[in-house]
Amino acid sequence: MTEIEIGRGKRGRRAYSFDDIAVVPSRRTRDPKEVSIAWQIDAYRFELPFLAAPMDSVVSPQQAIAIGRLGGLGVLNLEGLWTRYEDPQPLLDEIASIQDEAAATRRLQEIYSAPIQAELIKQRIQEVRDSGVVTAAALSPQRTAEFSKAVVDAGVDVFVIRGTTVSAEHVSSGAEPLNLKQFIYELDVPVIVGGCATYTAALHLMRTGAAGVLVGFGGGAAHTTRNVLGIQVPMATAVADVAAARRDYMDESGGRYVHVIADGGVGYSGDIPKAVACGADAVMIGAALARATDAPGKGFHWGMEAVHEELPRGKRVDLGTVGSTEEILTGPSHTPDGTMNLFGALRRAMATTGYTELKEFQRVEVTVNPALNHR
Repeated sequence: MTEIEIGRGKRGRRAYSFDDIAVVPSRRTRDPKEVSIAWQIDAYRFELPFLAAPMDSVVSPQQAIAIGRLGGLGVLNLEGLWTRYEDPQPLLDEIASIQDEAAATRRLQEIYSAPIQAELIKQRIQEVRDSGVVTAAALSPQRTAEFSKAVVDAGVDVFVIRGTTVSAEHVSSGAEPLNLKQFIYELDVPVIVGGCATYTAALHLMRTGAAGVLVGFGGGAAHTTRNVLGIQVPMATAVADVAAARRDYMDESGGRYVHVIADGGVGYSGDIPKAVACGADAVMIGAALARATDAPGKGFHWGMEAVHEELPRGKRVDLGTVGSTEEILTGPSHTPDGTMNLFGALRRAMATTGYTELKEFQRVEVTVNPALNHR
């Protein structure tokens, strides 16, 4: 790819966000009823190709159950309020009531300073398991070694290791870092790991044996990583690069398929077909679901980056509410801005461009037009 000269001593590659691209119609169209948007990872099949982000404003145990019954996969944050407090509802109410943003950050740091309890991890996972839906839960790489036994003993179906960035080669002069390859090899459940944003990092993560990789760095609605650290990778380019790594890894491994999951920058329905067009198998959704009237955050949204005790790289954002979780996922919609019926829109986008399966739709033509950017 052609590099651009930043100055005499530095060159950079042009990268694109989902706002910079659009899907191109083909020579045929389909009836939306003929389109399948089902997705399968390991032994688990889902009617909707998405994971709800492990963020306290998005997924509670009850929301994980509701999302599972609607055809998706809700991922519970095992470092959040539900594993630190027996009853976090008063704290969620308080977070939603704080008026000043600076005060909200300080209060979040205080609330999340309470210790994580292994017994609560088991209890929350069991709540979801007892409902009969697929159970997924997430830890950061820093906490995985400490709490993974509690997670596996509780019977989780899908284990997510999620951080701002996750590498297969973390170098530390302190504690022994997590050996991802060994950890995944010894585990009996599929592991999804990320984020990553480059071809090389993704290839290394795929070689650990992960069932899926999360693609994204600093692009979420509640992230301030770009402002704080100066680091961000536009999502369309990141997903396409990781999809290329997946293709090459399949050749290297003799056909082993690793799922690519776009995690970040997927705030509106139109972002989902763009993510798939760039090579994603599924998307991880946070902000779009935080807008649900039944979401734990009551229209407010924040991630673990917002509660860091020394260098917060996120904030609590007020997104407001637009409808129920079911309406946001599968409609009906009463808004024209792409905040509702996310997967009805994906189905229609595929039908409009003549595709009936997600993997076929990954081959759809796209166009680049930065002038489309209107957010």
